[in-house]
Amino acid sequence: ALSAGFKFRNAGQVCVSPTRFLVEDAVYDRFTQGITDFAKALKVGDGLDPSSQMGPLANPRRQKAMEELVEDAAAKGATIATGGKRMTNRGYFFEPTILTGTGKDARILTEEPFGPLAVVNRVASIDEAIGIANAVPYGLAAYGFTRSSETMRRLGEELEAGMVTINNVQ
Repeated sequence: ALSAGFKFRNAGQVCVSPTRFLVEDAVYDRFTQGITDFAKALKVGDGLDPSSQMGPLANPRRQKAMEELVEDAAAKGATIATGGKRMTNRGYFFEPTILTGTGKDARILTEEPFGPLAVVNRVASIDEAIGIANAVPYGLAAYGFTRSSETMRRLGEELEAGMVTINNVQ
């Protein structure tokens, strides 16, 4: 819930919002189900409505960008676990979206969506996760979650990002 809440804060329009979740085999199914259930349950609506949990995107360009990233990922093998489209013809609302099994050539793996779109991909090892994370030509923030002190050390030393946070989000 911590990662999911942070992802969809301000409809994903936060400069340090996580987008690519690289999850090891042992916890992949449980994590994916949890973040998908969280996204499905979010009440999207007017920010002045106290029952709303997520508001609109900043402008229509963000809606178009979200649609293009989802379409590209789906064409390259991703599964849309939930969301993936505009919600209404009024306002700039976009469904909280989770993509799984996204192919390595999908734009969402190298572009920042700045919206309510997250990728959850399975990795076999910490080496694979670090390699994928560092393949992006930029990195404002990275987050790692582990119980292993060795993995903590490696994430802190090897992730190439301006800010690396372990077992927490900022």
